[in-house]
Amino acid sequence: MSQAAPEFEVAEEDLLRADLYDFLAALFANPPGKAVLAQAAALGGDESALGQAIGTLARVAQATNEKAVEREFNALFIGLGRGELMPFASYYLTGFLNEKPLATLRADMGALRISRAPNVYEPEDNIASLLEMMAGMIRGRFGAPVPLTRQKDFYFTHIAPWAEHFFTDLEAAQNSVFYAPVGTVGKAFLDIETQAFRMGAE
Repeated sequence: MSQAAPEFEVAEEDLLRADLYDFLAALFANPPGKAVLAQAAALGGDESALGQAIGTLARVAQATNEKAVEREFNALFIGLGRGELMPFASYYLTGFLNEKPLATLRADMGALRISRAPNVYEPEDNIASLLEMMAGMIRGRFGAPVPLTRQKDFYFTHIAPWAEHFFTDLEAAQNSVFYAPVGTVGKAFLDIETQAFRMGAE
């Protein structure tokens, strides 16, 4: 996961938000390699709900290895035909892939000048892509950083309606070991984002 300096001036608290979006996106885009697992193992928490979840994730990361997490990733998200979970907005909101939520997302991506990466073949409404888009909007990867009101619209349209349900499923999934605390981190982070958007971007 790249930690290059942003091209635009972005507030420190927003860079921290973008870092967490990017980190979670990396965990869902591919099985995390040694560098990402080491990053997870080095995380420090605090007494907040998010901090406690991060602390748990760090402890689990310290106790696992790359091959075990790759097996877990495949069982959860790939499987034989399909994984235990389907991390796509369309599936969670309609029960099917490639439905209206994906079409709405593609229209919003066009308006925000966000293009699909040429080496990505999954539908754009998967959780990894949506989290990466949020980070990109904050950092200014698609032009200037996107105003908070526009971030809020994107978040409440494409992430809030389903991602907490997905993270809850991930916490309880049969194959979740490393990814169970990832789900807890995701839920706690979304709770903070939801409250902040409601208070700060009316």
